[in-house]
Parts: sequence; structure tokens; C-alpha cells
Amino acid sequence: MPEIRTTVCQVNAVPFPPNPSEPRDPSAHTLLSFPTEIDFSNAGDMLGRVMSEARPGDGPWARIVVLDFTATDFMDSQGVRLINDARRLLRPATRVHVVVRPDGVASRVLEVTGLRRDVPVYDNLPEALAA
Repeated sequence: MPEIRTTVCQVNAVPFPPNPSEPRDPSAHTLLSFPTEIDFSNAGDMLGRVMSEARPGDGPWARIVVLDFTATDFMDSQGVRLINDARRLLRPATRVHVVVRPDGVASRVLEVTGLRRDVPVYDNLPEALAA
């Protein structure tokens, strides 16, 4: 009599990515919009705001902090320092995304200083929030 063999397959549960129409975890993103000018006179206050909104009170830390510079018409080295300080002071698991107008001064400052290599920079807010 011929031997009958059956093939056995093991099936594991396959995780699916979250449905984009489902609401996201509110602590996932913290969005901060910046004023038209970032310089020595306000950079310290802005950093304090970033830190307090990335972890409001005793709440959870945001996983992604989006710094929106699209309204910023002037930014000097203090803007670069602000971004670097935020990256350094936030907990290591928190990512920092920056949004700038492609033709704006903030974009040029990030390019000239090389910070654009180290921080994800987006041309518009929807892209930064979706990343």
C-alpha cells in the first residue's frame, strides 16, 4: 500500500497597519507653530513651550514633536539652537519633525547649517503629521 503524506502548514496571525481613518493616539503627535521671527529675544521662551507641550503636566511624552516654521519669515542661529536643544532635551524615543516652506528663510538656514541632514524636514504639515 502506498504511503500517504499530508503537508502541514503553520499559520501565524498577521498584524495589519492601523486604519488611517481610525483616530490616532492623542499623545502620538504634538504640534507647535512658531511665530514670524525666531531670534535671541524669543528662542528661550519657545524652547520652554516645546518642552511643556511635549509632556503636559504628568501626562505621557509625545512620540513625535512637529515644529511648524511655515509662518517664520526670519530665523537666525537661535532657531537652529532651539531645534537642537529640543532634540537633546526631549526623551530619546521622541522624534522631532520640522516643517518649513521650501522657499522660506528657515529652510535656507537649516540647509546652510547642515541641520537638514540630521532632522526630518518636511515642506508641508500633512506630510510631517503622516510620517
